[in-house]
Amino acid sequence: MDFSEIFRFVAALAFILGLIGVCAILARRFGFAPGASPAGGQRRLGIVEVKAIDAKHRLLLIRRDGKEHLILTGGETPLLIESSIDAPAPAEVEQPAQPVPAQYALPGHVVQFQRIVDFIKERRA
Repeated sequence: MDFSEIFRFVAALAFILGLIGVCAILARRFGFAPGASPAGGQRRLGIVEVKAIDAKHRLLLIRRDGKEHLILTGGETPLLIESSIDAPAPAEVEQPAQPVPAQYALPGHVVQFQRIVDFIKERRA
């Protein structure tokens, strides 16, 4: 192999990698890539939070069009826990956490979450 063959090989490799890069940029720009939205478009779907309950089960909080949905995954089928929760308005500045007085009862969704966690722990035992 002489120098001209090595140079042609390296130039062809650089050209192919460049074409792949340009195609990836165009796919992302026009919304063909997975998880990408079209140019100028608003994202309608997103994962807000994921909480691992154990090695198999996870709780997903998914936002769609201003509504949030709580889903339990990891079993035989995903389970919709709560649907159409109004998404909170984005806070500009987070306030430091205030301690909650003991005389206040827990909200319903917190109690429901605790029941789900207890149920999964019982099934594992």
